[in-house]
Amino acid sequence: MKKYPFIISLPHCAGDVPPDIRTRMALTDEQIADAVDHGTHEIFAALPADDVIAARYSRLFCDLNRSPENRRGKGVVPETDYKGRRVYLPEMAPDDATVDVWVARFYRPYHERLEKAVSGSGAKALFDCHSLNGVGPAAAPDAGRKRKDVIISNNGRKDGKADPALGEPSCPPDILEIVESAFSRAGFTTAVNDPYTGGFITVHYGKKLVRQGGFALQIEMNQDLYVDPETDRCDPEKTKTAAEMVESALEEIVRRVAVFR
Repeated sequence: MKKYPFIISLPHCAGDVPPDIRTRMALTDEQIADAVDHGTHEIFAALPADDVIAARYSRLFCDLNRSPENRRGKGVVPETDYKGRRVYLPEMAPDDATVDVWVARFYRPYHERLEKAVSGSGAKALFDCHSLNGVGPAAAPDAGRKRKDVIISNNGRKDGKADPALGEPSCPPDILEIVESAFSRAGFTTAVNDPYTGGFITVHYGKKLVRQGGFALQIEMNQDLYVDPETDRCDPEKTKTAAEMVESALEEIVRRVAVFR
C-alpha cells in the first residue's frame, strides 16, 4: 500500500468522556456531541499517512489544540464550550491539582506521540485536521458569514505570507499556494487563514518542521459538505465523496511539493 509522507493530526475528532469526568459535567450528551469535529475521523483517519494521530476523548475537558501554558478559560481544560455554555456543574469544576492530573493523563500522551512523529526520520509535513460549521456561529470571528469548503491556515495573512503580529508562518507561502490550488482542483472552494489562522498544534510543530525543511498546515473542512442537517450526523455517501476529493488533493500535493521528492 502506498504511504503518504506526512503526519495527520485529529485533535477534535472524538466525543467520549470518561465516567469519572462525565458526572462533573453540566452539558447534555447532545451538547457534548456539538463539540466534535464531525467528519474528520471518517475523512482523514483512513488515509495511508506515515502516522495518523487521533484523539480518543472530547475536547471539552482536554483540548489538545491549546498550549499547555494556557490551562483555564478557553485553554486545555475549558470552562465553557464554543456556544458559551458552562461545561461543569456548580462546585464540580476541576481544581488545579485535578487539571494537572488530566494534563498528564490525556494531553501529554497525544503530544508525546506528535513530538516523536515530527522528530522522526524523514518527517516533512503535518496536516492538523478539523471541521467547522457552514456559517460562522455567534462567538466566531466570522459570525453569520457563509464559509468556504476548505480553510487552509499557516499562521499568516490571507495571502499566506507572514503576519508580524502572529510570528513566522508554519508553511512557506509557495507551498501553501500549491496546497490551496490542489484542493481547488479537487472541487472545493477554499480560503486561506480566514476565519482561522491555525491553532497551537500547527504553530508549535510547524516551527520544528520548517527548520527541517518541511511545513505544517491546519485544514478545516466545512461540515455542510457531508453532515445531514436533520440528524447532525455524517451522511455516508457525501462523506465518501468528500474523502475521495480530499485524497485527490493530497495526491496532487505529494506530486507537486518538492519536499516530498
